[in-house]
Amino acid sequence: MYGGLGAGSSLTHRGADTVPGGIHRRFDLMTREWVAISPARNVRPLDTAGPSDDEEGCPVCPGGIELPFAYEAAVFENRFPSFVAEPPPPPAGDLTAPSCGRCEVVIYTSRHDTCFGQLAPVELGRLLAIWVDRSRGLWNDERHALVLIFENRGAEAGATMSHPHGQIYAFDHLPPIATAKAEAHRRHRSHEDRCLGCDVVTRETASPRVVTPNDSFAVGVPFAARWPYEVAVRARRHGLSRLGDLDPEEQLDLARAIRDVALRYDALFGFECPYLMAVQEAPRSQPDWHLAFEFFPLHRSRTTTKIRASVETATGLFLNDVLPEDAARRLAELEVPAAPIDADCLFVVEAAAGRMVTGRMGARS
Repeated sequence: MYGGLGAGSSLTHRGADTVPGGIHRRFDLMTREWVAISPARNVRPLDTAGPSDDEEGCPVCPGGIELPFAYEAAVFENRFPSFVAEPPPPPAGDLTAPSCGRCEVVIYTSRHDTCFGQLAPVELGRLLAIWVDRSRGLWNDERHALVLIFENRGAEAGATMSHPHGQIYAFDHLPPIATAKAEAHRRHRSHEDRCLGCDVVTRETASPRVVTPNDSFAVGVPFAARWPYEVAVRARRHGLSRLGDLDPEEQLDLARAIRDVALRYDALFGFECPYLMAVQEAPRSQPDWHLAFEFFPLHRSRTTTKIRASVETATGLFLNDVLPEDAARRLAELEVPAAPIDADCLFVVEAAAGRMVTGRMGARS
């Protein structure tokens, strides 16, 4: 649990219990890639109504089945995971393996009627501290080859709860895209004797695809964007490869940048735009990898969505019908006023009374 508990609250209740059944991995000989099999995910409870609906029945609102107490923010193990720390044996065969890893749910706030872009500055600062803390904890487990923090915003993006939340997966192997990116970094260093992350930041900063200025991060539409209004928030500093590497000023710049992107999507389309957000942290032995937040909004206009159709699914070749420079210009022109995020909104995580709490950085200075 992160932040303070309400009066009379207790951590003795861990929410509903589910024993993961049948989860394992299968190896595809045609692509030489692992596929995660998780039948239990089909029995997940659904609460995908709009955030303005009645909170009654939400499993993660205070008093719900998962968090039956008052709280400020929370992290708990997903009851319907694809990976677990102690997985069951896989079905017999030479093309199966256990699904070892972690699946955690991150509840951004106790407030049901909000979203990531509308979090109060203090809530956003607390969430960033949680991400840093859980990232460090999961990377400290040598079994984990990749830690992925992500958010699916909106039912169209696959969210099964309308309450503001995200997830964290830890994998015991590198999935295909991470493998390809890691190889690209190694190849660039070998051929060019330079850091690929630094070169990409230099290119993006000098391009017409910048969405908003930021001292610590390059914020813009990638040159080869796959999604119509895709945005990458990429660390400028060499050595800032994971969330745990952030210094306080970079934390502030990151919080401002990612909130700004989410607000621009809503302003561009005039509604809470569904999107996918993924935090790309460096796999092990990748010194040139720069920390990045990647946003993939589903809409290409107010009334049409980007569908990954037959050609893209069958070939892996994305077809983007919005020129990246036009997408960046439209996003950059928007006015997105928001409450300032200052140093007194940052938190640090510390152990206290057997549970995790966050203390304000400002209170320590």
